[in-house]
Amino acid sequence: MEALDRVLGHGLVPGAAILVGGEPGIGKSTLLLQVAGSVAAQGQTTLYATGEESLPQIKSRAERLGRTSPNLLALATSRVEDVLDTIVASPPTLIIVDSVQTMTSTDAEGLPGNVSQVRAVATALVDACRSSGSTLILVGHVTKDGVLAGPRLLEHMVDTVISLEGDRRQMFRLLRVFKNRFGPNEELLVFQMESDGMRVVDDPSTFFLDARDATLPGAAVVMAVDGRRPLAVEVQALVTRTFLTIPRRTALGFDVNRLYLLLAVLEKRLKLNFAQVDIYAKVGGGMRLQEPGLDLPLVAALLSSYYDVPLPEKCVLWGEVDLNGQVRPVTAQELRFAQAGRLGFTPIIHPDTAQGGIAAVTTLQKSLFHRS
Repeated sequence: MEALDRVLGHGLVPGAAILVGGEPGIGKSTLLLQVAGSVAAQGQTTLYATGEESLPQIKSRAERLGRTSPNLLALATSRVEDVLDTIVASPPTLIIVDSVQTMTSTDAEGLPGNVSQVRAVATALVDACRSSGSTLILVGHVTKDGVLAGPRLLEHMVDTVISLEGDRRQMFRLLRVFKNRFGPNEELLVFQMESDGMRVVDDPSTFFLDARDATLPGAAVVMAVDGRRPLAVEVQALVTRTFLTIPRRTALGFDVNRLYLLLAVLEKRLKLNFAQVDIYAKVGGGMRLQEPGLDLPLVAALLSSYYDVPLPEKCVLWGEVDLNGQVRPVTAQELRFAQAGRLGFTPIIHPDTAQGGIAAVTTLQKSLFHRS
């Protein structure tokens, strides 16, 4: 998997420890079994140790993925000592432990998954793999807030921290690199879940714009930058009359407080009244965006739905909106420009660093007001 090799830093480094986190059912085990099968197919011994599945389950999934190999060994146990004995007897090239929260160590007390057990299990595995030269991949559970469960020491012990994200009801997954001692940091890969496993999306630039109807109002395209990769993502808004005493405000894919802030700016600076309307906003494709460049496209989508006027079909926007209604520059301007031009977007509405604002925004607002 060339894309995964590039993100990790030209492949798996001997003696390195990698921590992979993600929600249950997101595809961690599937992806790592594909990695294990690929390494085993090159003649390298690979050990897949799990405390969550039985051996028949692992074999069935490996056969479905087409990754069975004599060099791919499986071990179903919840005792870390069993894994350590295997490493000492015959060190594999790659060891995958799924998951660190299900393993127990005789050197620590308590139930599996508590702080002392996770620390003891991770320490023993990392030390053994660094001594033997085996590459270690640890699977970690996440909390309801999306952060890795267990002590923060776990992230400091490993060389690379990876998170697999996405909506289980969607067909795509996002792999983010938060820490990497051997390669680029803040990297992003997009995978598509298929019947035979996870497949890397070679060009995810417009992957999240599939089946988009640009003639409908209330939709805008943002050229977002996640890590070092620019992505064109649709932002949708629906402004409709309410019959509730307190109007409803709903946001999916970004912080709802950002929606509150932008609505306050629009009411103050454009003299609009949103007291009698419900407002729903979301990021298309199940994506989650946190970057400030989402502000301007969200404002455009809100105005488009409010006046029931669609934006230009190939229009793309980005920019941060401050409390005075001004549009401020965001990071990776040149990267966004280059990608928007390559994809043929026009007009490109962006912050003007020289003038401290955007001339195109005024034109867009006048067009919306005039046509309304």
